[in-house]
Amino acid sequence: MFEPKFVITNKLLENIKKISSMVSGFNNRRFPDPVLVELRKNAEATSTHASTGIEGNPLPLTDVKKIIKNRPEHIRDSEREVLNYNTILKKINEKIEKGNVKITLNLILSIHKEITNQFLPDFKSGILRTEPVFVNNPIIGKTIYWPPDQNEVPNLINDLLDFINTNKQKIDPLIIAGIFHKQLVIIHPFTDGNGRTTRLLTKILMVAMGLNTFNLFSFENYYNQNVSRYFTMVGVKGNYYEVYKNIDFTEWLEYFTDGIIDELLRVENILPNININPQTRLLPYHQKILKYIQENGFITDDDYSKLTDRAKATRRLDLNKLISLKLIERIGKGKQTHYKLKEK
Repeated sequence: MFEPKFVITNKLLENIKKISSMVSGFNNRRFPDPVLVELRKNAEATSTHASTGIEGNPLPLTDVKKIIKNRPEHIRDSEREVLNYNTILKKINEKIEKGNVKITLNLILSIHKEITNQFLPDFKSGILRTEPVFVNNPIIGKTIYWPPDQNEVPNLINDLLDFINTNKQKIDPLIIAGIFHKQLVIIHPFTDGNGRTTRLLTKILMVAMGLNTFNLFSFENYYNQNVSRYFTMVGVKGNYYEVYKNIDFTEWLEYFTDGIIDELLRVENILPNININPQTRLLPYHQKILKYIQENGFITDDDYSKLTDRAKATRRLDLNKLISLKLIERIGKGKQTHYKLKEK
């Protein structure tokens, strides 16, 4: 049975409260469809760049965006790594939009298979390791961590999944996601591709637990800013069998939630730039409509005429723009016509 050690410190509690408030704020805001599309594209590119960059991929973000857009056929390994990651990330986002995605062993294996496509032989790609592995520090050229024996990996993963399913209604989802992230790295279930697989699964776990804003963000971006610190925080040193009973997740959870806050703030800062274009920009009278509907449940043209001195034909254009951006929808006909916020 997996029973992780951690303490809910004041810092961790404050981080969780802040993330909850920020995510709630984002989820309650109404973004035009073009803005959402742009946010999603940016998040996918940033996640792809960050998560592959953590593992040593040298391609800059500008090149990553070009590769994702053009998807060339004849590519180098660094470009293939980017396309592999981006392909499975897009598939995951599509599954998330269609409904709840549950983390299972089959999902873990399928993600790993896509990530390592054409990098590992078939008997290692999407397959739990059947041999010992070692984690080396390339700077000092020495092994710093000996993961658990390969024959224990299936049971350790099952214990981790049981912990998630047993505690998802008892423990804050951010804590569960953070513990999952670090523990899967500790188990090191594959010969290669552990980090990329873990980061994608952590994203799914947060979304599945109701943090549904995360298809617009790249929490991996924080780790890529200081890779050495990330590896220090997420990993452990020594022989697994000598250290696992004393592993404390508290410091990692503080760092993990720090990273989410950092990413939320980054996206908050870029939102104004994404919003600035004639098609998506909402002017004060558009905002009045949305605010009125939020406060009253719906708005009619007569209601709107009392909020503004704009002519009837212009008011219709204002309402139609919000409809075209899929922010509101028209209900009823004739005198019964009114407008409500469109379901997300």
